[in-house]
Amino acid sequence: MPDVAQGFDYVVVGGGTAGCVLAARLSEDSRRTVCLLEAGGAGNSMFVNVPGTIVMAQRSAATNWRFQSVPQPQLNGRRISVPRGRGLGGSALINGMVYFRGNPRDYDAWSAAGAKGWSYREILPYFRRSEHNENYASSVYHGRGGPMNVRTVTRPNPLNFSFFDALAGLGHSYRDDLNGADSEGMGLRQLSIRNGRRETTANALLQPALGRPNLTVLTDIHATCIVLDGRRATAVEVRCADGSRIVKAHREIVLAAGAIQSPQLLMLSGIGDGEHLAAVGVTVRHDLPGVGRNLHDHLASPVHMRTRNPASYGVSLRAMPRNLWNVAEYFLFRRGPLANNVFESAAFVKSVPGLDKPDIQLVFQPAKRPGPSFPYPVGHGFAISPVGLYPSSRGRVTLASPDPFDAPLIDPNLLSAPEDLPPLINGIRLARKVFASAAFAKYRADETSPGSAAMSDAELAAYVRAEAYTVHHPVSTCRMGSDAGAVVDPDLRVIGLDNLRVADASVFPSIIGGNTNAAVVMIAEKACDLILGRPRPAPETFADS
Repeated sequence: MPDVAQGFDYVVVGGGTAGCVLAARLSEDSRRTVCLLEAGGAGNSMFVNVPGTIVMAQRSAATNWRFQSVPQPQLNGRRISVPRGRGLGGSALINGMVYFRGNPRDYDAWSAAGAKGWSYREILPYFRRSEHNENYASSVYHGRGGPMNVRTVTRPNPLNFSFFDALAGLGHSYRDDLNGADSEGMGLRQLSIRNGRRETTANALLQPALGRPNLTVLTDIHATCIVLDGRRATAVEVRCADGSRIVKAHREIVLAAGAIQSPQLLMLSGIGDGEHLAAVGVTVRHDLPGVGRNLHDHLASPVHMRTRNPASYGVSLRAMPRNLWNVAEYFLFRRGPLANNVFESAAFVKSVPGLDKPDIQLVFQPAKRPGPSFPYPVGHGFAISPVGLYPSSRGRVTLASPDPFDAPLIDPNLLSAPEDLPPLINGIRLARKVFASAAFAKYRADETSPGSAAMSDAELAAYVRAEAYTVHHPVSTCRMGSDAGAVVDPDLRVIGLDNLRVADASVFPSIIGGNTNAAVVMIAEKACDLILGRPRPAPETFADS
């Protein structure tokens, strides 16, 4: 481990999506020294870099912490997978590369709930700051020239257009830009991909900054405790191959370890619910009951179809020539299906009339589900996964023990709120209408799940409890706000402590209506202005304002 005895102005804990932004942006000020601590490695492998090998990236212990929830009573006692990225790039190493910001109303709800300064008009400039969008250069909603490349799916599978035709026949509209003024509708997804390779904040922002003399990046370094001097955070205790070290922070420590591990580190440091900490043998340094609470995630319940038609992605004799060409095409030209993410289109719809924004995402997959022992689907099929966008259920992250190397106890408490179930059932029924439409008739597909045994609401509810899974968007365990249950204030400072902030998905006041990675980049961009005391950009104005 390099000599860290002199300490740094800023110490960032966690080299994931937010941490890489923070390290890169904070080190732009050459007068300040920055240290980034990451428990994993470089996060670089073929399976990470090639978008179409996403399943292999997720299955690798080198890039995934492989957490699991505690048994979920409302899901038949099942443990639910909670994958979290490990290595520089964090969960963007293993996610679906979807660039989606949620519905603009989501951020106005944040502001109304006490997160002042985080309305949509105020945070849109931060989305644009990091973005280089290949398709929407002239849009007020998008950035051009930023470090992170974003593009729409290239050469989508024809099944996506059957999906659109079916939804159009059911009264839904096509939306050219799902990241524009409103997310309602269907469309091709925008992806964080550059020249056929996965784009993360590690390669887009951190990599170009590595030559700066004021930036130190330490990998394979596990943060075990935030050191407090009274109410002031002064250092991070870390464990590495040659023992324990203290990394001092002269100005601030910023936690960016994500919705699971940021609250875990706070609690290991004695910052959290005093009753819980005392029960697991951790000395209470700062009683802050909200730490680890308010955990929630998006739940999905898929409808799977099987067909002999080889139009979908899949391994079969009939598809072999095409598949061999697709592999060659990718490695020769970086294009084709392997240069996309498989989940190429989506629709945002309302489960019942009268809602002010969509509460279901229909994720379309022009392929069967891969088996447990082989990363690609054998045979052909397609699926729609209805995702409940605004769950009311709330859970908690707690410590299993004072040992920093023990996984925390993760309890999202899924479906504990009864109102979370009907949108999923309605989503399954809508998916079935899509597949029963004339647009899909030529594929002569059969439903494999839920199947004919699940038709009534009660039977579909039983299916959801037996098969539903989260789509890996945990948030809000260090919730931002101005009320008694908040963990950080609207400037992302840990309430009641000095020189300690959190900037990752854990600070979301509530979950957004879609994928979370783009919003995490935005949070980190704004956090850098807050930390450095830079003027905030003027709120965006629109022609209709």
